[in-house]
Amino acid sequence: MAVRIVFSYVKRLLIGRPLKSAELGEQKLNKTKALAILSSDALSSVAYGPEQILLVLVTVSSLAFWYSIPIGVGVLVLLTALIFSYRQIIFAYPHGGGAYVVSKENLGKFPGLVAGGSLLVDYILTVAVSVSAGTDAITSAFNGLHPYTVPIAVTFVILITILNLRGVTESASILAYPVYLFVFAIFIMIGAGLYKIAAGDVSPTLHTPIGTPVAGLSLFLLLRAFASGSSALTGVEAISNAIPNFKEPAPNNAAKTLLAMGGLLALLFSGIVFLAYYYGISPRAEVTVVSQIAEATFGRHFMYFFIQGTTALILVLAANTGYSAFPLLAVNLAKDKFIPRMFTIRGDRLGYSNGILILGTFSILLIIAFKGQTEQLIPLYAVGVFIPFTLSQTGMILKWWRQKPKGWMQKLIINAVGALISFTVAMMFFLTKFTHVWPVLIFLPLIIYAFHRISKHYETLADQLRITTCEPVVPIEGNVIILPVAGVTHVVEHSINYAKSLHPDQIFAVYIPFEREEETVFKEKWNKFMPDIRLVTLHSPYRTIIHPLMKFVDTIERKAKESNYQVTVIIPQFIPKKGWQNILHNQTSLMIRANLLFRKDVIITTVPYHLKK
Repeated sequence: MAVRIVFSYVKRLLIGRPLKSAELGEQKLNKTKALAILSSDALSSVAYGPEQILLVLVTVSSLAFWYSIPIGVGVLVLLTALIFSYRQIIFAYPHGGGAYVVSKENLGKFPGLVAGGSLLVDYILTVAVSVSAGTDAITSAFNGLHPYTVPIAVTFVILITILNLRGVTESASILAYPVYLFVFAIFIMIGAGLYKIAAGDVSPTLHTPIGTPVAGLSLFLLLRAFASGSSALTGVEAISNAIPNFKEPAPNNAAKTLLAMGGLLALLFSGIVFLAYYYGISPRAEVTVVSQIAEATFGRHFMYFFIQGTTALILVLAANTGYSAFPLLAVNLAKDKFIPRMFTIRGDRLGYSNGILILGTFSILLIIAFKGQTEQLIPLYAVGVFIPFTLSQTGMILKWWRQKPKGWMQKLIINAVGALISFTVAMMFFLTKFTHVWPVLIFLPLIIYAFHRISKHYETLADQLRITTCEPVVPIEGNVIILPVAGVTHVVEHSINYAKSLHPDQIFAVYIPFEREEETVFKEKWNKFMPDIRLVTLHSPYRTIIHPLMKFVDTIERKAKESNYQVTVIIPQFIPKKGWQNILHNQTSLMIRANLLFRKDVIITTVPYHLKK
């Protein structure tokens, strides 16, 4: 009792009071909060997207850094195609679901499951990558914290999980400030950097002029750099998945939020790519590109630490995009019976708590497994995004081709461009970073197999429970009760009284002694205690209770079947007054229940006897 009270108190302290179902409307997001909570992943990716381009180009030479400009333009073209494409998806599928629903309805069940499985893993990676990148930003400013990267990242995940368990509106209210503060800080940095360049305070010798020939640079490497830079577009699809979280009119509000996110992302990405090029920034192991730009612009003064602080915050809190989208995607998959139904249940604060907890748990495991190394996670993360990108765009192409609504050709072209570029990026990740992304080829088939097994189970279950298809019910002609006993006690007496109230045809009290002397003594006690109840003793020379009891149950069950009798095993159990006192006693009743639970024709009943002291 005390444990339950403490647990309840801690739960209320961390999560807050339960909300009524009627309060669900109050948990919807306006555009300002939605932009913060659903765009944090996409906006935060500008902190590592440009860096990924430079990490590829530096393998040739720092002279190749000028290629980051045309590559950046290519990323912006892809961003534009994706934004307009997902805007079309929002209005075509106003109930949310994103790539999963689009792929399933237009391409078929299997492509839908590929998209759904990829997105589930992607949102787990969103949390792991975002928190790891945020931790990198902190350790870039405070190098002494590098040995504690994993504990810091895990702590952040736990805090964000608790925050989301408190509800969508509350988490959005808290997260809005860091997100907009980050946008404000990066705009100040870009503006100050451009001013320094215009004022001639930045030496033009720091960078290679655009058009400079670079030996050893291939088209393949440029495509690889483009694919790596496209990791800045992760999170673009989150808004189309989370339309149900918006206030009405939800599709219109979601579309406007998507355009706002696309505009901000384009400006921030362009500014960082340009400043990194003009300053001649080269990627370094323990200092991020944004950190170097901030230091070159302001020096290690207040603004540098302000930018590092807001960058760390946005990177960590970008994980919240996963917490917003993962539970809603899980709901869609659960409604289609591809994952457990528990994901459709709302928690105390009207959020889908099971999805939030599962997401937090797997993210922590991933961070520990990869030791918080962002570089190892980003390729896996990005390829998980571009598979659903490609499938959803392809699905929309077929939708427009089949339905041919007004202006369908323009819509089809937008989706075709998005599908082509997304497919190219996904293939480049497989070709150039196979050592990082090969797990996709293992876990994705396993996830789809799990989807099919779960779906098959639900179909089989429904078929067996449906009255019209169920096996005919055999009438019960009588009842036989088996009552395991361990002594002559009030617990046993209480259980026998309950058994008698059922008016069974026969009651067997079963005693299992380990020594012959015990058997004789107990029989004498029983005949004085309850002579009208038949006692069966099963000597156990190997000191096990379960094996002889199960053999006896089998014997009675076979005989009962012949007469259409029902076998019921009543298990006496005393309940200590204090919860901790349970560990002082053998858990025999628990073991008996565990062994009987899967027996088809046996009913198990526990009769508790509550101790008063």
